[in-house]
Amino acid sequence: MLLNDDFLLTTEWARRLFHDHAEKMPIIDYHCHLDPRQIYEDVHFSDLAQLWLYDNGAGDHYKWRLMRANGTPERLITGDGEPYEKFLAYVDTIERAPGNPLYEWSHLELRRAFGIDLTICRANADEIWRRANERIAAADFSAKGLIRAFDVRCVCTTDDPASDLAW
Repeated sequence: MLLNDDFLLTTEWARRLFHDHAEKMPIIDYHCHLDPRQIYEDVHFSDLAQLWLYDNGAGDHYKWRLMRANGTPERLITGDGEPYEKFLAYVDTIERAPGNPLYEWSHLELRRAFGIDLTICRANADEIWRRANERIAAADFSAKGLIRAFDVRCVCTTDDPASDLAW
């Protein structure tokens, strides 16, 4: 297992402060990649690729940049590639990126949102895809459902600078 409940908590004080205090506090999200329209419409995502990678105006530009640096064809980043192909392209990228914050963030997302403690790699890709998509299919797994599940009290979205802020 790559992560555990004490990930990055290297001292007893860090563990006590986090588990006894910070862990129980609501989240103030200053950098959310959910599209405001997705939140307003309480979007239910179709699969892990849509949630992580789709170019819907709010995709994760950090993931896209790393995929481009890895030489991934644009059709598998923001183009017309099939969702599972895009997911596998991201898996291939993350496998080559230990030490990059996205490596840890992606594993944290799998663990916290999906309960998946597998290392992101080709050998685990099918199981990760299947298990994540089973969770995504649940009625409570939606834009607002995620916000409620993580006790997010304030969301600051990463809107396009040209956005009219209609949502």
